Amino acid sequence: MTNTQTVEKPQPVKRGMLDNVLEQFNHAADKIDLNPNVRKILSITNTEIIIHFPVRMDNGDVEIFTGYRVQHNNALGPYKGGLRYHPTVDIDAARALAMWMTWKTSLAGLPYGGAKGGIQIDPSKYSKSELERITRRFTYALGENIGPEHDIPAPDVNTNDQTMAWIADTYMSTKNTSERSKNQHVVTGKPVGSGGLEGRDRATGYGVFLTIKFWAEKNNESLKGKTFIVQGFGNVGYWAAHFLENEGAKMVGVQDAFGSVQNKEGITVEDLFNYGKANNGSIVGFPEATAMDGKEFFGLDCDICIPAALGNQITAQNAASIKATLIAEGANGPTDVEGEKILMERGITIIPDIMCNSGGVIGSYFEWLQNRNGELWQMDEILEKLEKKLKSTFKKVTAYSEENGVDMRTAAFAIAIERIEKAYILRGIFP
Repeated sequence: MTNTQTVEKPQPVKRGMLDNVLEQFNHAADKIDLNPNVRKILSITNTEIIIHFPVRMDNGDVEIFTGYRVQHNNALGPYKGGLRYHPTVDIDAARALAMWMTWKTSLAGLPYGGAKGGIQIDPSKYSKSELERITRRFTYALGENIGPEHDIPAPDVNTNDQTMAWIADTYMSTKNTSERSKNQHVVTGKPVGSGGLEGRDRATGYGVFLTIKFWAEKNNESLKGKTFIVQGFGNVGYWAAHFLENEGAKMVGVQDAFGSVQNKEGITVEDLFNYGKANNGSIVGFPEATAMDGKEFFGLDCDICIPAALGNQITAQNAASIKATLIAEGANGPTDVEGEKILMERGITIIPDIMCNSGGVIGSYFEWLQNRNGELWQMDEILEKLEKKLKSTFKKVTAYSEENGVDMRTAAFAIAIERIEKAYILRGIFP
């Protein structure tokens, strides 16, 4: 009698975003021989806040929500980073995103550190009035853990200028009457009529477009006729696609939280955007494109791929199928470490998130300055300043990459970490 045993193939270990950002950090830290004491400091977060708070719903019931704010490092200035409303929000996600914000603000040369947070919630299940009460109660619960010179939140996934207006109003209402106007810059990404910056809505997507444009110019290529796909057709994905289309590029595939569509002849950006607005934010059923299996989305035939949704989207499971020659990371951490190794082996270029999507935090910095100094800036000068800042960063990263024989992500991390290391060495450690 023969015993047979079926041996299952080991499944790949699913990595979290925190694992990825720490591996990216340690890889760059090894390359620059980072001071071991500074490495210890930057490997952990400064402050982690978890808040459970009650909110009364429209039907009179009370629900308990969980909110997070993680402050990673403030060696270069106040903490800065978005708030997202999504079911995947947890402490590890907030830690990872806060770390990425530290590297992003440092790389951009801004006087900020890194933070991130949000509420573990599916906002589509709540009314606007409920979301307002949830936001205001969360702001009140955060209290002095945020502030215009301490920690400055901004919009992120499923939050927008309206969310920021509620936060600003709630925070300012907790101050003495004479002090309220001094606290308007507690958040950025506010509506233009309420202290916001003209063009802040498009700053992240415009920055994604600019980094693609700089890459094309550096390689003596034209964007005219290039094909691209976008994962995530929210604020970032829409504006990146809008500006690419204006340059003559053609969008051939889009994926959102509801489904995926394709058309190799091209999808008109504005038509899809208007359809989505009238269809509860969903692109499903768009008449000028064909529905497709979401698992095959990244394998679409195109020149440029823009992941502008959530983290860990390009992995070892789908990286081999990608046909694009350029990945422009509009989201934070969309490519995990294993997926990136496959892409690098295949010679695919990645414009890393901490540079590619930094237009948003640069725009936030401009808004913060505008509020702080009592100024009003015009759209054309804002976009000009944004382009100048991003071009400078792009040149630094590509120069470092070529001089040291490393990929753009390693170069971007190295530049960002070295700036923080210098601050610690000059200042010393208290006490």
